[in-house]
Amino acid sequence: MEKIPSFQKDHDNLKKGLYAQTDANGITAFDLRFKTPNAGDYITPKALHTVEHLMATVLRNGPEKGNIVYFGPMGCRTGFYLLTVRLSYAQVLALLKESIPQALAMDSVPGSTRKECGNFLEHDLPGAKKELAAYLAVLEEL
Repeated sequence: MEKIPSFQKDHDNLKKGLYAQTDANGITAFDLRFKTPNAGDYITPKALHTVEHLMATVLRNGPEKGNIVYFGPMGCRTGFYLLTVRLSYAQVLALLKESIPQALAMDSVPGSTRKECGNFLEHDLPGAKKELAAYLAVLEEL
């Protein structure tokens, strides 16, 4: 079997940031790297889950909602994937800089009741906000 594109990257050279990972079938996968890979610092499962709920909600309700295909966590817990159509790197960078403050302003986790979520007890809003604030600082340097 061929290695998928995300496994072809040299993770020893990846730093925190934003990367356009692939462009196939009109879908661009953006790598939102919150943490340096293999550095021993990972997003906790609860915070990871909560960031997913916050950002998926903001992005799918935002000005580019028609161009958002998916937002979700990396299994390695170092970041997230954002799949889009018809959005450039510059547009996604601007969108994230606009969307993260909206997520940081939320006082509750959307879609976090038992009826709405398959693991509703595993959320950490303060932890998610800490991770989002740190990532926003990374984006401001790009």
